[in-house]
Amino acid sequence: MIIDLNPMLRGEVKTLEIAVSPVTGEIPSDYEPLPGSEIKGTITCSGGYIRLESVVTVPYRGTCARCLDPVEDKLTFRFDRTLVTEGTLSSEVLEENPDEYVLLRGGFLDTDEAVSESVFIEFPMMVLCSPDCPGLCPRCGRRLSKGIQCSCSKNEKEPDPRWNCLKGLNFDD
Repeated sequence: MIIDLNPMLRGEVKTLEIAVSPVTGEIPSDYEPLPGSEIKGTITCSGGYIRLESVVTVPYRGTCARCLDPVEDKLTFRFDRTLVTEGTLSSEVLEENPDEYVLLRGGFLDTDEAVSESVFIEFPMMVLCSPDCPGLCPRCGRRLSKGIQCSCSKNEKEPDPRWNCLKGLNFDD
């Protein structure tokens, strides 16, 4: 969404509340976006500085990394930046500090462009259905959730096959 900040740049407005929905941007391919994404925040002009302070929320569906159950959750993170007009800062400063500044083009803020990279970066590497998810049995692949055990014996330890080469060694010297 494009937000016109020209009235703020002219000094007519000091504060602007924003609520933008949906948030567009690429998310990792392991996740499916769900409806309800939004950016809520405030844009303030104080002493010649324009500051965006907001919270981005993106609901998603993924797969538990341990047991492969479907998981629905919300990614929520702060998105705070200083807004600068074209020609205010050099391109080198803008490129070196992408987490500090957002460039206004013609007095307009493109929220989609501003947050799209941050949305992608903020997604978790993996999701879990619960922090104590036991996952799958390493032998038979059955789900070990909520106290349900598989038919594999826990006491029967299968040695790591990488150690088989040491079986023939004799240390009785």
